[in-house]
Amino acid sequence: MIGLISATAAGAAARDRLAAAWPDRTRVYEGPAGEAVRAAFAECDRLVCFLATGATVRLLAPLLGDKAADPGVVCVDEGGRFAVSLVGGHGGGANELAYEVAELLGAEPVVTTATDAVGLAGLDTLGLPVEGAVAAVSRALLDGEPVALEAESAWPLPPVPFAGQGAYTVRLTDRDVRPGPQEVLLRPPSLVVGVGASKGAPVEEVLGLIGEALREAGLSVRSVAELATVDAKSEEPGIVAAAERLGVPLVTYPADELAAVSVPNPSDAPLAAVGTPSVAEAAALRHGGELLVPKRKSAAKPAMATCAVVRRPGRGRLAVVGLGPGARDLLTPRAAAELRRASVLVGLDQYVDQIRDLIRPGTLVLESGLGAEEERARTAVAQARKGHAVALIGSGDAGVYAMASPALAEASDDIDVIGVPGVTAALAAGAILGAPLGHDHVSISLSDLHTPWEVIERRVRAAAEADIVVTFYNPRSRGRDWQLPKALAVLAEHREPGTPVGVVRNASRPDESARLTTLAGLDPATVDMMTVVTVGNTATRDIAGRMVTPRGYRWQHAPEGAR
Repeated sequence: MIGLISATAAGAAARDRLAAAWPDRTRVYEGPAGEAVRAAFAECDRLVCFLATGATVRLLAPLLGDKAADPGVVCVDEGGRFAVSLVGGHGGGANELAYEVAELLGAEPVVTTATDAVGLAGLDTLGLPVEGAVAAVSRALLDGEPVALEAESAWPLPPVPFAGQGAYTVRLTDRDVRPGPQEVLLRPPSLVVGVGASKGAPVEEVLGLIGEALREAGLSVRSVAELATVDAKSEEPGIVAAAERLGVPLVTYPADELAAVSVPNPSDAPLAAVGTPSVAEAAALRHGGELLVPKRKSAAKPAMATCAVVRRPGRGRLAVVGLGPGARDLLTPRAAAELRRASVLVGLDQYVDQIRDLIRPGTLVLESGLGAEEERARTAVAQARKGHAVALIGSGDAGVYAMASPALAEASDDIDVIGVPGVTAALAAGAILGAPLGHDHVSISLSDLHTPWEVIERRVRAAAEADIVVTFYNPRSRGRDWQLPKALAVLAEHREPGTPVGVVRNASRPDESARLTTLAGLDPATVDMMTVVTVGNTATRDIAGRMVTPRGYRWQHAPEGAR
């Protein structure tokens, strides 16, 4: 929960904007500022104070304890010009909150955390539990000193400029080891603990067994990703409470799924009780991995709990990211976050140039020229299979005539794939023209490099006969100058010569141009590969210079002079 505190009318107005935008995330604290800050500090994860920074510092000072536990605090000035990350930038989430608040209020985010200021991913922001000399190793990274990464298993980490060797070390490990004086330990969520329990098994017995199994195997409890068991035990109080105390999810599987898992130590007892010869081992191994701790029973007499521990390998991560039509303000926040998250970036060189300033230090950039789409897709998938966090970029929406299709054709279920939508060229052009896509519409690429012209023409004819608005992608190039005239001729068989046609070139970019013409008036020679052509249906109208397709076929008569 985010506590909101203000002391003036202007502050209260900005406060209320946040409260209205985030009704489920915020709580307004009324009354004197001092009392409100103390109450919110005790009850909330983060605070936004609409107060002067000096006043906020004085109110917070007596309350501060441990930066790992204190809430993050953002301070917004009286004029709403700046959102300042004041306390708990990383651990308390204040840096991220400052960006969110600034975006919502139209303010400037102010983040002074050293790593954020230079675009480095903080070691305590990588999404993994961290131990050791975080400040010293972070300072070494900031100073450009070599910091080595020792990864005992591949894991899709965000970008950090690691070196091959160095006096400072970041070690990725799930083993129960202590960090050295110039070392940071990152704990990957690589361990799955399978658990079985008799009815009424005490939580202390379940937790004691898990802790003992991990200690004897030399494994860190901070790398436990989940507890797993059979569906029949999904509400067993001892297992449920154990997962809650460990702070991990409880994952359950049907007995028939577990019965199909090959295990080294099957037993007749669970088969009779819940329908599978193994619970602990089978649940831990359900999605593969290395069995580190075979089934073992608790020491109680009689034993009421069993457990097994499996190490799952890290799965590579492939984000297929749409950059939008070109303008930076049409790049979605989710896309920007994925670009910062990726340790490997794959894309067309001209698209990489568009977002080069968003690429964090330490990111491996693999760029290539036009015509290498399938090669880029294969490269991105291969990098993800090595365990990296990969972003494969494309213009518009990556799933529309872009990189998602070839990438997913290469990918299998051994990597995680995340699709990040973007603003398509058709949508960007439509917004510039007016509302041409107000009813059913279709996008058709006129490029016959990968699709036979006979197929393209059949699709154009179907759209023409169905009276659907058509947006043409890849309409004309130097080597393909006859396809657009042919497509327009097909449409002309079913639509009047005066049908509105919108032509937009370089939508949303500095050299953007747009014009509204007609089916008979369009000169194909004025169109190129940077152009999107939208042809209206029989209901589309030119209203005050804007291309409008009504939501229904019952067209409302426009006022005099609007046609």
